[in-house]
Amino acid sequence: MTETSASPSDQKPVQPAAWHPPKRTLPILALVALLAVIVIACVLAAFDLAPFGVEGVSTDDAYLQGHVTIVAPEVPGYIEGVYVTDYAPVHKGQLLVQIDQSTYLARVAQAEADLGSRQAALINNRQNQASARAKLDQRQAALMTARAHLTHSSADHRRQAALVGDQSVSQKEYDAGLDSFHSDEASLRQAQADVRAAEADVKSADVQEDVLSADVRQAQAALDSARIDLNRTHIRAASDGVIGRTGGTHIGAYVGAGTALFSLVPNERWVVAEYKEAQTGNIRVGQAASFTVDGLNGQKFTGHVFRIAPATGSEFAVVKPDNATGNFVKIPQRIGIYIAIDPNQPNAERLAPGMSVESYVATPGTSTAAAPPATNPQARSVAKDGAS
Repeated sequence: MTETSASPSDQKPVQPAAWHPPKRTLPILALVALLAVIVIACVLAAFDLAPFGVEGVSTDDAYLQGHVTIVAPEVPGYIEGVYVTDYAPVHKGQLLVQIDQSTYLARVAQAEADLGSRQAALINNRQNQASARAKLDQRQAALMTARAHLTHSSADHRRQAALVGDQSVSQKEYDAGLDSFHSDEASLRQAQADVRAAEADVKSADVQEDVLSADVRQAQAALDSARIDLNRTHIRAASDGVIGRTGGTHIGAYVGAGTALFSLVPNERWVVAEYKEAQTGNIRVGQAASFTVDGLNGQKFTGHVFRIAPATGSEFAVVKPDNATGNFVKIPQRIGIYIAIDPNQPNAERLAPGMSVESYVATPGTSTAAAPPATNPQARSVAKDGAS
């Protein structure tokens, strides 16, 4: 048997095994995917994109509004002091302007003196009333005495008249009794007249009481009016706010009642957004809203709808459009949506009436993207405005 052996060149070299990292691919991929989802969600939420964005309507036909109060005196006079400057913040009740008080102080003093005189006359009349009632009581007592005397003399006269025939009473005694009877009759009539006069005095005093009481009330009203006018020489701020331009309000200037001195802009602000009527179908009071302000580099503020105009803007116009004649062209009307501003927002104090804003009202379930396709050019223009 022949033995054969393989040469070293015929043998294949043994390759070393390749290195592989530990198999942790699945947890790493899951972590990366989670981070990517979080980043995408943050981006969508930051730009109000779906699914975080709320459907709604927007318009740039919107402006900030606020009450602008005209500060004017209620009484005429010379300006004695001006205690505010242009664009100065003020608080409710703060003294703004002082009118010269000298004339009004004199009127108050005169009214006080007149009231004192009327009150003294009323007190004197009440004393007269008491005196008249006492006199009436006295006259009534005298009347009762006169009646008693007349009753007694009348009885004596009747007895004497019965006895004079049989000579039991002399003619002289009879005549004296008759004279006494006639005298008592006259005294009774005089007492009755005195009572009537005393009663008239009491009634006159009572009537005078009503007249003088009315005079006192009138004098008191005149004094109250004079004091009110005196108090009105202090022109105070009706609310917290900011003063406008004081203009020609200077010390020594004469102003009449109702003369506009300057404006006071209260701190309360709101947004009036004029939405097209097709955009307002799902707007309700209480819905969330927001707006950006052109004058504050587009800063966003939040709020909510607190009022919806009861009619379109054209209905409040002095001259209303008449569509009864000529060719008719449908023009979308606009309805005012009032948006209250949420408190405690940065730069809210810089919001000024008249500033232009772009408003947005969240109306869940309604958006121009979900609106049915327009069927005519007019409807397409409405949808386009809603999308903007």
